[in-house]
Amino acid sequence: MDDIDAMFSHLLGEMDHLSQSLAQAADAPDVDPALQRQSSFSVGFTDLNESLNELEDHDLDALVADLGSKSTSGGTDHQTSAKTQECEPAAAPLTPANTAEPPAALQMCEHQTKADKIKLALEKLKEAKVRKLIVKVLMGDGSSKTIMVDERQTVREVLEKLFEKTHCDGDIDWSLCETNPELQTERGFEDHECLVEPLSAWTRHSENKIYFVSRPQKYVMFTDPQLFYMWKKKKACLSGISEQAKQLLLKEHFGGSALIVPDLEGTLYLKEDGKKVWKPRYFLLRASGIYYVPKGKTKQSSSDLVCFTRFEKVSIYSTNSYRQKYRAPTDFCFVLKHPSIQKESHYVKFLCCDDEHTLLLWLNSIRIAKYGTVLYQNYQAAVKRASTWETLHKANSRVEDYSDEPPPNFIPPPPPGHSQV
Repeated sequence: MDDIDAMFSHLLGEMDHLSQSLAQAADAPDVDPALQRQSSFSVGFTDLNESLNELEDHDLDALVADLGSKSTSGGTDHQTSAKTQECEPAAAPLTPANTAEPPAALQMCEHQTKADKIKLALEKLKEAKVRKLIVKVLMGDGSSKTIMVDERQTVREVLEKLFEKTHCDGDIDWSLCETNPELQTERGFEDHECLVEPLSAWTRHSENKIYFVSRPQKYVMFTDPQLFYMWKKKKACLSGISEQAKQLLLKEHFGGSALIVPDLEGTLYLKEDGKKVWKPRYFLLRASGIYYVPKGKTKQSSSDLVCFTRFEKVSIYSTNSYRQKYRAPTDFCFVLKHPSIQKESHYVKFLCCDDEHTLLLWLNSIRIAKYGTVLYQNYQAAVKRASTWETLHKANSRVEDYSDEPPPNFIPPPPPGHSQV
């Protein structure tokens, strides 16, 4: 009860705001007085628990109904929530088809205690402040799944929901990806991100889409860490590295108290603001951001380095067809921008690589620098989930195999027309 009282006190402000909005609605000339009496109430106590206990039953019922509608309406104008729907089904009208409910059940509903109603009101008050989006997720085969996501759910939790809906395997490469047709960009959401936050940045008439796809490079920095921490060596040497050596690299760079970012550096092409001109610059990756050597300087002096961008407020996106769209030197480009930027802007940073392998190195090394050990924790959780799925799948396969075999001491049925003793 102490916890409930504390929570009620914490939500007193929300109740005051709600009562004020209902009072304003009562001033409207076209509101029926009877409806006013049913939906308006006052809160005049410092203890919210006491306030709810003072309400009449019909006022408490009206509050629960109002909070139910508020908590499920989403409250956002974005495309992902434009088609909001109730979390709870509306009560069906009483018709001969649905009035066959046992009288005892009806009596139980009618005599619901006030304590139960107050508990329900508390739950509704908690839910009323949670944003919910209705999201259409596209599949690789052209089909789609529609799910409801609230702001507390991570991408990993949404993936778990999609695993159940699609009955696909729990492989670590499954991802949720955002595509932006206007900027021609794509980004795989990280498993720890709360999905509602980036989706809320979409504009009302956005053509962005969410895909449920397998991305083989999602955790390549952990399955093949030598590519990022031994990148200066020849590829032939890297391909023959043992599994034990890989584990030592992971322990060295992710198992300590501080993350070690790959010391990646090299020439990239930088697109000038507002122009379709790309100039080569020597870039260096650091834990805080990306830096480059200005023209006429050398990388020998760190004081000469210019900060290109920091990672706190930006996400990294891969691109498509930038050679045609922006006259890029190659099609191996990537973009750094804030998730809320949905159109062309001088705040969008464009970079271009010489080849696909270099693009792979920069994309995933930046992810390491930005997310740190959280990314490694995501990988470990995904591996655990995949292992659990594989175990269950093998167990189910054994059950199906055994079901095809006759049980011990099985006596086949007699042919038609014969009796069995």
